[in-house]
Amino acid sequence: MKRPAIVAVSGFASEVGKTTLMCDLLRAFPGWEAIKMTRGHYRSCGKDPHACCVSDLLSSEPVIRSGRDQTYLAGKDTGRYWDAGAVNVHWAIVTDEQVEEGIKQALGLVTAPGVFIEGNSFTQYLRPDFMLMVARPDGGTLKSSARRALNQTPALYIYDANCDGNRARQRFASWLTDSGATGLIGGLPIFTREDLPALVAEIWAIQLACGNGNEIRPNIVSGP
Repeated sequence: MKRPAIVAVSGFASEVGKTTLMCDLLRAFPGWEAIKMTRGHYRSCGKDPHACCVSDLLSSEPVIRSGRDQTYLAGKDTGRYWDAGAVNVHWAIVTDEQVEEGIKQALGLVTAPGVFIEGNSFTQYLRPDFMLMVARPDGGTLKSSARRALNQTPALYIYDANCDGNRARQRFASWLTDSGATGLIGGLPIFTREDLPALVAEIWAIQLACGNGNEIRPNIVSGP
């Protein structure tokens, strides 16, 4: 049966390059949609509400914003998805208890051949067709939701705009050794920005396997 291909973009922590990768992939796959999963709580996080906190947006049910009028804001993640070429963007704003229903509702709105989903928590309730865990070359802190998501992660994406792929791999290998995380993460295939053409080819094969034809072929992309 034809259905959307589902590709998850998760991350070790915040600010590791997830949104940048999402936008690179959206530019490569014209006609795909994007979902942003945001977990919140009913207590303010103390940061600028326009920059971070979504406590005022929470409800007794998942809040799903869809379409350009409801999700476009220049410079924010969802706005960047639109600027990268997404044909539709869905923003699911949920509490911890609403994650499963929120991702279900957001996916129910997808009509494109495929969708990229940014976030970690939803992977407890959904097995994507492909998943990338994004990390910096220096590793850093691995948050709890990322640890859980690693159980179904087939590949890593090491992002650093300032160094080449080989250097990024070397730095990440050093972090694995120094942090003792080799047993948890070691052995997974690693992609970098230089590997985007190979990554696009792999996702294209997944789209075809989901029963979607080649009416809209991916764009040829290059590295940095």
